[in-house]
Amino acid sequence: MKNYFLITSLIFALNTNVNSQVRAWIRVNQLGYLPNDKKAAILLSEENITIKSFSIYNALTDELEYKSDEIIPYGNFGNFKSTFRLNFSNLREEGSYKIKIDSIESPVIRIFKNAYDGSADFLLNYMRQQRCGYNPILNDSCHTSDGFIIYHPALDSTHIDATGGWHDASDYLQYVTTSANAVYLMLFAYEQNQNCFSDEYENNGIKKANGIPDILDEAKWGIDWLLKMNPKADEMYNQIADDRDHRGFRLPNEDTISYGKGLERPVYYCTGKPQGMFRYKNRSDGIASTAGKFASAFALGSEVFKKYFTEYAEKLKQKAIEAYDYGKRNPGVCQTAPCISPYFYEEENWVDDMQLAAASLYKLTGEKKFLDDAITFGRQERTT
Repeated sequence: MKNYFLITSLIFALNTNVNSQVRAWIRVNQLGYLPNDKKAAILLSEENITIKSFSIYNALTDELEYKSDEIIPYGNFGNFKSTFRLNFSNLREEGSYKIKIDSIESPVIRIFKNAYDGSADFLLNYMRQQRCGYNPILNDSCHTSDGFIIYHPALDSTHIDATGGWHDASDYLQYVTTSANAVYLMLFAYEQNQNCFSDEYENNGIKKANGIPDILDEAKWGIDWLLKMNPKADEMYNQIADDRDHRGFRLPNEDTISYGKGLERPVYYCTGKPQGMFRYKNRSDGIASTAGKFASAFALGSEVFKKYFTEYAEKLKQKAIEAYDYGKRNPGVCQTAPCISPYFYEEENWVDDMQLAAASLYKLTGEKKFLDDAITFGRQERTT
């Protein structure tokens, strides 16, 4: 009986202790903050709480360094009944800190002038890891037999060289939809912040400087693949492989999934009509969403790469104009294709892709017709 009461008392004590703790978290920029930048943290609580101030302590000495009442309450958010924005922009001294509010404590906060150094280049490690063809992380090649054409009225089942590019995710499918977007964003990031990127890798992803910023090496890897997926002005491909790929975990250089032609994988020709090899189909009704992505990536690539590769840049300019014209002749969305599962990238908009393409071509060529088109497409945009 004594043991029963002892166990019961312990359970009650444990439950009381847990319930007495406020279930709340402080979210901070884990990368860090620059000394003179605006600085904020977010407090999220599963309970209704009120706070009037917060304190910041040195993470090493636990000495009080800063106290503030600059708090903005935001009320309910999702599962959280109380949310607050904590402003500590006036804390400019370099160092490592923690925010404390009663029993609530933040992760370590880093304030340093070099807090972001190397972060832009670090992200490129993921892109190199996703490379198809030669993969520098594995120091081996994969999917070198890609691929055989499907849905083309005259070239169905014939071979096309579509090696290169990036795997889309943890599977090994490849899409123009995502790859062209990645190319454009890398080029845009470089254009806007050229001093943020270093040169430590070659174009093939091996660590050795080659005189070209690494982000441009990576963008060019993507553009070279896009050129293969758009071999002629009126010939575009949107996808390699499909969800038949989803048959367990394996390294890309050990991928032996068969689509009926040895190790070749299907390369989907853009028809502007619904596609899907088996039960499930997408809702494609045009090609402009894909053509616009080709055009914008090629146009910005032409502008950025003219400093390094004159002939290549001129080729990209011509390809951008051709892809744009093809998109204008084939309005509508070109969605990725499902197969054995009903899932695919269900983009419903194409005017935004053509608007970006037109704006990019205007910036590249200075021709007013592209500016006029960009304005026209912008007025058709239903979502901004």
